Amino acid sequence: MAIINFGSVNIDHVYQVDHFVQPGETIASTNYQQLLGGKGANQSIALAAAGAEVRHVGKVNQSDSSFKQTLIKHGIDCQFLQCVEAPSGHAIIQVTPSGENAIVLFGGANQEIGSKEILHALDKARPSDWVLTQNETSGLAETLQQAKQKHIKVAFNPAPMSESVKSLPHECIDLLIVNEVEAAELSGEQELDAIIEHYKTQWSHAEVIITLGKAGVIMLKNQQTIQVDAFVVDAVDTTAAGDTFIGYFLAAYSQHADARQALKRACAASAISVTRAGAAQSIPAAKEVDRFLAKHTG
Repeated sequence: MAIINFGSVNIDHVYQVDHFVQPGETIASTNYQQLLGGKGANQSIALAAAGAEVRHVGKVNQSDSSFKQTLIKHGIDCQFLQCVEAPSGHAIIQVTPSGENAIVLFGGANQEIGSKEILHALDKARPSDWVLTQNETSGLAETLQQAKQKHIKVAFNPAPMSESVKSLPHECIDLLIVNEVEAAELSGEQELDAIIEHYKTQWSHAEVIITLGKAGVIMLKNQQTIQVDAFVVDAVDTTAAGDTFIGYFLAAYSQHADARQALKRACAASAISVTRAGAAQSIPAAKEVDRFLAKHTG
Protein backbone atom coordinates (compact mmCIF):
# COMPACT_ATOMS: atom_id res chain seq x y z
CA MET A 1 0.00 0.00 0.00
CA ALA A 2 1.52 3.30 -1.14
CA ILE A 3 0.64 6.95 -0.70
CA ILE A 4 1.16 8.81 -3.99
CA ASN A 5 1.78 12.46 -3.17
CA PHE A 6 1.28 14.95 -5.99
CA GLY A 7 3.16 17.61 -4.09
CA SER A 8 5.21 20.78 -4.27
CA VAL A 9 8.94 20.91 -3.72
CA ASN A 10 10.09 24.39 -2.73
CA ILE A 11 13.24 26.15 -1.70
CA ASP A 12 12.41 27.92 1.57
CA HIS A 13 14.13 31.23 2.28
CA VAL A 14 13.57 31.63 6.02
CA TYR A 15 14.04 34.97 7.79
CA GLN A 16 13.88 35.38 11.57
CA VAL A 17 12.18 38.72 12.30
CA ASP A 18 11.02 40.63 15.39
CA HIS A 19 7.60 41.14 13.76
CA PHE A 20 5.96 40.63 10.37
CA VAL A 21 6.89 43.40 7.94
CA GLN A 22 4.13 46.01 7.50
CA PRO A 23 3.17 47.87 4.28
CA GLY A 24 5.84 50.47 3.49
CA GLU A 25 8.18 49.11 6.15
CA THR A 26 11.70 47.73 5.75
CA ILE A 27 13.07 45.61 8.60
CA ALA A 28 16.27 43.68 9.22
CA SER A 29 16.18 39.94 9.86
CA THR A 30 18.18 38.42 12.68
CA ASN A 31 18.91 35.15 10.84
CA TYR A 32 18.57 33.57 7.39
CA GLN A 33 18.45 29.96 6.17
CA GLN A 34 17.84 28.26 2.80
CA LEU A 35 16.02 24.98 3.31
CA LEU A 36 14.01 22.27 1.57
CA GLY A 37 10.30 23.01 1.85
CA GLY A 38 6.94 22.97 0.12
CA LYS A 39 3.85 21.46 1.62
CA GLY A 40 4.20 18.45 -0.67
CA ALA A 41 7.81 17.72 0.24
CA ASN A 42 7.13 18.27 3.95
CA GLN A 43 4.16 15.90 3.89
CA SER A 44 6.15 13.24 2.02
CA ILE A 45 8.94 13.49 4.59
CA ALA A 46 6.43 13.22 7.44
CA LEU A 47 4.76 10.22 5.79
CA ALA A 48 8.10 8.47 5.35
CA ALA A 49 9.17 9.30 8.90
CA ALA A 50 5.93 7.75 10.14
CA GLY A 51 6.68 4.55 8.22
CA ALA A 52 4.54 4.93 5.11
CA GLU A 53 5.55 3.89 1.58
CA VAL A 54 5.61 7.21 -0.29
CA ARG A 55 5.88 8.07 -3.98
CA HIS A 56 6.41 11.76 -4.67
CA VAL A 57 5.16 13.25 -7.94
CA GLY A 58 6.51 16.70 -8.84
CA LYS A 59 9.13 18.85 -10.56
CA VAL A 60 12.20 20.89 -9.57
CA ASN A 61 14.79 22.84 -11.54
CA GLN A 62 17.80 20.85 -12.73
CA SER A 63 20.16 22.95 -10.60
CA ASP A 64 18.21 21.96 -7.48
CA SER A 65 18.58 18.19 -7.95
CA SER A 66 20.18 18.03 -4.48
CA PHE A 67 16.69 18.52 -3.03
CA LYS A 68 15.53 15.39 -4.87
CA GLN A 69 18.46 13.51 -3.34
CA THR A 70 17.43 14.77 0.09
CA LEU A 71 13.95 13.30 -0.38
CA ILE A 72 15.45 10.00 -1.53
CA LYS A 73 17.60 9.92 1.62
CA HIS A 74 14.41 10.24 3.65
CA GLY A 75 13.21 6.98 2.08
CA ILE A 76 10.84 8.53 -0.48
CA ASP A 77 10.37 6.97 -3.93
CA CYS A 78 11.22 9.84 -6.32
CA GLN A 79 10.90 8.07 -9.68
CA PHE A 80 8.11 10.55 -10.54
CA LEU A 81 9.97 13.67 -9.34
CA GLN A 82 11.42 15.24 -12.50
CA CYS A 83 14.31 17.70 -12.87
CA VAL A 84 13.27 20.34 -15.46
CA GLU A 85 14.33 23.71 -16.91
CA ALA A 86 11.63 25.77 -15.16
CA PRO A 87 12.68 27.55 -11.94
CA SER A 88 11.94 25.64 -8.76
CA GLY A 89 9.10 26.78 -6.58
CA HIS A 90 10.22 28.80 -3.59
CA ALA A 91 8.89 30.55 -0.52
CA ILE A 92 9.86 33.67 1.43
CA ILE A 93 9.09 32.86 5.07
CA GLN A 94 9.09 35.29 8.00
CA VAL A 95 9.25 33.73 11.47
CA THR A 96 8.63 35.76 14.63
CA PRO A 97 10.02 35.06 18.14
CA SER A 98 6.65 33.50 19.12
CA GLY A 99 6.97 30.95 16.32
CA GLU A 100 4.30 32.37 14.02
CA ASN A 101 5.02 32.56 10.29
CA ALA A 102 3.98 34.54 7.21
CA ILE A 103 4.75 33.13 3.75
CA VAL A 104 5.00 34.45 0.16
CA LEU A 105 4.99 31.65 -2.40
CA PHE A 106 6.21 31.32 -6.02
CA GLY A 107 4.92 28.19 -7.75
CA GLY A 108 7.57 27.73 -10.46
CA ALA A 109 8.05 24.12 -11.62
CA ASN A 110 5.29 22.97 -9.27
CA GLN A 111 2.83 24.51 -11.74
CA GLU A 112 4.04 22.38 -14.67
CA ILE A 113 2.49 19.04 -13.65
CA GLY A 114 0.17 17.96 -16.48
CA SER A 115 -1.84 15.02 -17.81
CA LYS A 116 1.23 13.06 -18.89
CA GLU A 117 2.78 13.13 -15.42
CA ILE A 118 -0.53 12.41 -13.68
CA LEU A 119 -1.39 9.39 -15.83
CA HIS A 120 2.15 8.01 -15.62
CA ALA A 121 2.22 8.23 -11.82
CA LEU A 122 -1.18 6.54 -11.48
CA ASP A 123 -0.58 3.90 -14.16
CA LYS A 124 0.34 1.10 -11.75
CA ALA A 125 -1.51 2.40 -8.70
CA ARG A 126 -3.80 -0.01 -6.86
CA PRO A 127 -7.17 0.55 -5.17
CA SER A 128 -5.46 0.00 -1.80
CA ASP A 129 -3.23 3.04 -2.44
CA TRP A 130 -4.01 6.63 -1.47
CA VAL A 131 -3.49 9.83 -3.44
CA LEU A 132 -2.53 12.92 -1.46
CA THR A 133 -2.36 16.44 -2.86
CA GLN A 134 -2.28 20.06 -1.76
CA ASN A 135 -3.02 23.36 -3.52
CA GLU A 136 0.54 24.15 -4.58
CA THR A 137 0.69 22.15 -7.84
CA SER A 138 -1.09 22.23 -11.21
CA GLY A 139 -3.42 19.57 -12.58
CA LEU A 140 -5.45 19.20 -9.39
CA ALA A 141 -8.84 18.53 -10.98
CA GLU A 142 -7.41 15.86 -13.26
CA THR A 143 -5.47 14.27 -10.41
CA LEU A 144 -8.64 13.99 -8.32
CA GLN A 145 -10.71 12.65 -11.22
CA GLN A 146 -8.13 10.11 -12.39
CA ALA A 147 -7.68 8.78 -8.85
CA LYS A 148 -11.44 8.43 -8.46
CA GLN A 149 -11.71 6.53 -11.76
CA LYS A 150 -9.11 4.08 -10.48
CA HIS A 151 -11.02 3.71 -7.17
CA ILE A 152 -8.08 5.15 -5.21
CA LYS A 153 -8.89 7.08 -2.06
CA VAL A 154 -7.99 10.76 -2.16
CA ALA A 155 -6.81 12.97 0.71
CA PHE A 156 -6.85 16.68 -0.13
CA ASN A 157 -5.26 19.53 1.82
CA PRO A 158 -6.38 22.79 0.10
CA ALA A 159 -3.41 24.82 1.30
CA PRO A 160 -2.74 27.53 0.51
CA MET A 161 -6.47 28.18 0.16
CA SER A 162 -7.65 29.94 -3.01
CA GLU A 163 -10.93 30.63 -4.78
CA SER A 164 -10.12 27.93 -7.38
CA VAL A 165 -10.49 25.22 -4.72
CA LYS A 166 -14.25 25.81 -4.68
CA SER A 167 -14.57 24.71 -8.32
CA LEU A 168 -12.63 21.45 -7.95
CA PRO A 169 -14.57 18.14 -8.16
CA HIS A 170 -15.21 17.75 -4.42
CA GLU A 171 -17.09 14.49 -5.02
CA CYS A 172 -13.71 12.88 -5.81
CA ILE A 173 -12.32 13.69 -2.34
CA ASP A 174 -12.54 11.05 0.41
CA LEU A 175 -10.65 12.93 3.13
CA LEU A 176 -10.51 16.72 3.40
CA ILE A 177 -7.90 18.17 5.78
CA VAL A 178 -8.15 21.89 6.57
CA ASN A 179 -7.12 24.30 9.30
CA GLU A 180 -9.67 26.66 10.85
CA VAL A 181 -8.97 29.50 8.38
CA GLU A 182 -9.23 27.21 5.35
CA ALA A 183 -12.37 25.60 6.76
CA ALA A 184 -14.00 29.02 7.10
CA GLU A 185 -12.99 30.18 3.61
CA LEU A 186 -14.18 27.00 1.90
CA SER A 187 -17.47 26.86 3.81
CA GLY A 188 -18.27 30.58 3.81
CA GLU A 189 -18.99 30.36 7.56
CA GLN A 190 -17.13 32.07 10.41
CA GLU A 191 -18.27 30.48 13.66
CA LEU A 192 -16.88 27.03 14.41
CA ASP A 193 -20.29 25.48 15.10
CA ALA A 194 -21.59 26.75 11.74
CA ILE A 195 -18.44 25.54 9.98
CA ILE A 196 -18.86 22.06 11.44
CA GLU A 197 -22.54 21.96 10.47
CA HIS A 198 -21.64 23.00 6.90
CA TYR A 199 -19.21 20.11 6.48
CA LYS A 200 -21.62 17.64 8.05
CA THR A 201 -24.27 18.53 5.48
CA GLN A 202 -22.33 19.62 2.38
CA TRP A 203 -19.41 17.17 2.66
CA SER A 204 -21.28 14.10 3.87
CA HIS A 205 -19.61 12.06 1.10
CA ALA A 206 -16.20 12.61 2.70
CA GLU A 207 -14.45 12.55 6.05
CA VAL A 208 -13.30 15.98 7.18
CA ILE A 209 -10.50 16.95 9.56
CA ILE A 210 -10.32 20.51 10.92
CA THR A 211 -7.13 21.36 12.79
CA LEU A 212 -7.54 24.07 15.41
CA GLY A 213 -3.97 24.81 16.50
CA LYS A 214 -3.70 24.94 20.28
CA ALA A 215 -7.36 23.89 20.54
CA GLY A 216 -6.62 20.48 19.00
CA VAL A 217 -8.44 18.83 16.11
CA ILE A 218 -11.94 17.76 15.07
CA MET A 219 -12.74 14.92 12.67
CA LEU A 220 -16.15 14.42 11.09
CA LYS A 221 -16.57 10.74 10.27
CA ASN A 222 -19.83 8.93 9.53
CA GLN A 223 -21.88 11.71 11.15
CA GLN A 224 -19.75 11.42 14.30
CA THR A 225 -17.56 14.21 15.66
CA ILE A 226 -14.23 13.05 17.07
CA GLN A 227 -12.32 15.66 19.07
CA VAL A 228 -8.71 15.34 20.24
CA ASP A 229 -6.88 17.91 22.35
CA ALA A 230 -3.53 19.36 21.35
CA PHE A 231 -0.44 18.74 23.47
CA VAL A 232 0.88 21.78 25.33
CA VAL A 233 4.44 22.68 24.28
CA ASP A 234 6.56 25.81 23.91
CA ALA A 235 6.37 26.68 20.22
CA VAL A 236 9.46 27.92 18.39
CA ASP A 237 8.34 27.66 14.73
CA THR A 238 4.96 26.48 13.41
CA THR A 239 6.03 26.32 9.73
CA ALA A 240 5.57 22.57 9.18
CA ALA A 241 3.11 21.79 11.96
CA GLY A 242 0.20 21.12 9.61
CA ASP A 243 2.30 19.11 7.18
CA THR A 244 3.68 16.98 10.00
CA PHE A 245 0.15 16.35 11.28
CA ILE A 246 -1.09 15.29 7.84
CA GLY A 247 1.84 12.95 7.18
CA TYR A 248 1.59 11.19 10.52
CA PHE A 249 -2.20 10.98 10.44
CA LEU A 250 -2.42 9.56 6.92
CA ALA A 251 0.43 7.11 7.53
CA ALA A 252 -1.51 5.61 10.42
CA TYR A 253 -5.01 5.98 9.00
CA SER A 254 -4.16 4.45 5.63
CA GLN A 255 -3.05 1.35 7.54
CA HIS A 256 -6.53 1.16 9.11
CA ALA A 257 -5.57 2.62 12.49
CA ASP A 258 -8.40 3.79 14.74
CA ALA A 259 -9.26 7.40 13.82
CA ARG A 260 -8.85 8.76 17.36
CA GLN A 261 -5.49 7.05 17.82
CA ALA A 262 -4.28 8.29 14.43
CA LEU A 263 -5.34 11.83 15.36
CA LYS A 264 -3.57 11.61 18.71
CA ARG A 265 -0.36 10.36 17.10
CA ALA A 266 -0.53 13.14 14.51
CA CYS A 267 -1.05 15.75 17.24
CA ALA A 268 2.00 14.41 19.08
CA ALA A 269 4.17 14.59 15.97
CA SER A 270 2.95 18.11 15.26
CA ALA A 271 3.65 19.17 18.86
CA ILE A 272 7.24 17.99 18.56
CA SER A 273 7.72 19.79 15.22
CA VAL A 274 6.73 23.23 16.57
CA THR A 275 9.46 23.03 19.23
CA ARG A 276 12.08 23.07 16.44
CA ALA A 277 13.10 25.67 13.85
CA GLY A 278 12.52 25.10 10.15
CA ALA A 279 10.19 22.97 8.07
CA ALA A 280 11.41 19.58 6.86
CA GLN A 281 14.11 19.30 9.53
CA SER A 282 11.56 19.87 12.31
CA ILE A 283 9.63 16.69 11.44
CA PRO A 284 10.24 14.03 14.12
CA ALA A 285 11.15 10.38 13.66
CA ALA A 286 8.58 7.73 14.60
CA LYS A 287 10.56 6.69 17.70
CA GLU A 288 10.51 10.29 18.95
CA VAL A 289 6.72 10.33 18.61
CA ASP A 290 6.52 6.99 20.47
CA ARG A 291 8.57 8.43 23.36
CA PHE A 292 6.54 11.66 23.41
CA LEU A 293 3.26 9.74 23.60
CA ALA A 294 4.59 7.46 26.33
CA LYS A 295 5.65 10.50 28.36
CA HIS A 296 2.51 12.58 27.85
CA THR A 297 -0.22 9.97 27.99
CA GLY A 298 1.11 7.80 30.76
